[in-house]
Amino acid sequence: MASPDTVWHHAVIQRAQRERQNGHRSAVLWFTGLSGAGKSTLAHTVEEKLHHLGVRAYVLDGDNVRHGLCGDLGFSVAERGENIRRIGEVAKLMLDAGLIVLTAFISPFRADRERVRGLFPPGDFLEIYCRCPIEVCEGRDTKGLYQRARAGQVAEFTGISSPYEPPAEPELAIDTDTLSLDASAERVLHLLRERGVIGGT
Repeated sequence: MASPDTVWHHAVIQRAQRERQNGHRSAVLWFTGLSGAGKSTLAHTVEEKLHHLGVRAYVLDGDNVRHGLCGDLGFSVAERGENIRRIGEVAKLMLDAGLIVLTAFISPFRADRERVRGLFPPGDFLEIYCRCPIEVCEGRDTKGLYQRARAGQVAEFTGISSPYEPPAEPELAIDTDTLSLDASAERVLHLLRERGVIGGT
């Protein structure tokens, strides 16, 4: 997808140069799971740990993005797809900037996630499935969204009136109902080290 009468401008400074300056590779960590599964909490915890390691990272949070970039979108299947498409394109730009991008979005449909994966070279997109039973997610629901969805007050709510399609082969699956937050974050860091994104052991 491109606007007509435009030509891509190739920057003088390339991704590899930015990565060398940063001292680490760039990558996209795509956290997916039900509302209340702990995606945002885990992504921000990982970001904090990376910051303390001197790694340049940034979280794109689902709610925050809908306050601006995607503030014009609702929650129909088509609008959810457009939401994820926009985030994928933003993440692609941030990857080129040499950052580790952590995205925390329900992104319920497998096809939408695979479409975003296709934007990136192999190894740059790491899907992290925050696996958590819906009963636990409902118990954590401080916003009361599940209760409102079950009462029919929230349309197209994932897990209640709209499906969630779990990843078939995520790079990492974390059972956020049983694993502590710190242990979950360490598993993500281990993945980054294992894939050569950051150094250390």
